[in-house]
Amino acid sequence: MPDLLTRAHLNRALLARQHLLQRRPGPAIEVVDHLVGLQAQNAWSPYVGLWSRVEGFRTDELGAAFWDRSVTRIAVMRSTIHLVTAADALLLPGLIAPLHAKDLRVNAQHGAALRTLDLVELTAAARALVEEEPRVTTALGRLLGQRWPDVAPSTLAYAARGTLPLVQVPPRGVWGRSGATTWTTAWAWLGPELTAAAPDLTDPQVLAAEQARLVRRYLAAFGPASVADLQSWSGLTGMRAVADRLDLVRYRADPSPGAVRERELLDLPGAPLPDPDVPAPARFLADYDNVLLGHADRTRIISAEHRPYLASPNGVVPATFLLDGRVAGTWDVPRDRRSGGTVTLTVRPFARPTATQREELQAEAEGLADLMAAEADERRVVVVDPG
Repeated sequence: MPDLLTRAHLNRALLARQHLLQRRPGPAIEVVDHLVGLQAQNAWSPYVGLWSRVEGFRTDELGAAFWDRSVTRIAVMRSTIHLVTAADALLLPGLIAPLHAKDLRVNAQHGAALRTLDLVELTAAARALVEEEPRVTTALGRLLGQRWPDVAPSTLAYAARGTLPLVQVPPRGVWGRSGATTWTTAWAWLGPELTAAAPDLTDPQVLAAEQARLVRRYLAAFGPASVADLQSWSGLTGMRAVADRLDLVRYRADPSPGAVRERELLDLPGAPLPDPDVPAPARFLADYDNVLLGHADRTRIISAEHRPYLASPNGVVPATFLLDGRVAGTWDVPRDRRSGGTVTLTVRPFARPTATQREELQAEAEGLADLMAAEADERRVVVVDPG
C-alpha cells in the first residue's frame, strides 16, 4: 500500500467508489444511498448520473421511487438540490443546518431583511402552510407576506427553505413529467413512522455520532480526501475535529501544481485503492455531478488546462464526459425532447480523441441518446471535432 498517493491513484480510487470504473448491479436506490445523494438542480440530472453507474438502469425505476417516497429532492450539501433517500432527507438537513443558518444571516440579497424577523415564528408559519398542502414558491411567499407585508415574498420563501427540510413533491423530478416546484416538509411527505425513526440531532452524542458517520460515508464515496475536500463537498466548517476522532488511514498526497506543501489525505481502512493503470471507460456525467464538485482540489478528475472550459459567469457546471477517467469535454441535448422527430446529442471534446477513444465515446453516447430521447423517431450522435 503506497504512502504517497499520486493524482492517478486518486483518480482511479474516485472512479471505483463512484461506480464509474464499472457499472454495478441495481437497485439504483442503493447507489443513491452510497453516494450520499446525487446533484439534482435539473430534474433529468440524477437519471444520467445513475445510468452511468447502474447496470441496466431504467428511468421508470427512479420515477417509481419518487412516487413511493423512497427518494426525494431536497437542498442539502452546499445548500444545493440533491436526490436523496428518504432516510437522508430526514437526516442531512439537520447536519447541514449550520450552513443554512449562516447563509440566512449573511446572504447578500435576503440577509438584511431576515435579520429583522423572528425566524422561529416565520418557520412555524411556513411549516403550517406547506403541511396544510404543498405550495409552490410564489404562493408560499405570498401567503407569508400577509403576515409580514414589509418583507419581499421571495425573501420570506427563501427563509422557509433555509429553516425547514423542504422536499419537492412529484410529479416534479419524475422522468417525462413536468410541474412547478412544489414544497412540503420532509416530515409531512415521508410520514410519522420514518420521521420518528430519524436520529435526534438535538442530542449532542447522537449529533457527534452522525457527523462521524457522514465523514465515513463521504470517504467511502469520494476518498481518499483531505479535510478541506470534505468541507468543500458538504459546505460545513469545523470538520477537522470530527475527523480527528475517527480511526482513519492517513496518506500523503502528491502536491498539486503550485502547492506549497503536501496535503494529508484521510481514508477508511480497507477502502478500494485500484492500481493507477486500471483502464477507465468513457463515461457521461450530468451537469453539476458531485464527482466534479466533491473536492476542494479537483485535479484528480480535471486538469488545470481544461478547468476553464467549465467556467461560466453564473456558476453553471455543464454536462461532461470522461476519457481515461478525466474530464475530456462537454455534451448537450435539446431540452425539448417531445416524442417524434429527430433528437441530436452533441459531444464536444476538448482535444481530438484517439480512434479507439472516439469509437468508445460514440458507443457510450448512443446509449445515452437512447436514454435521453427514447420517444424520438430518430436519435443522432454528433461528435464535434475540436478546432
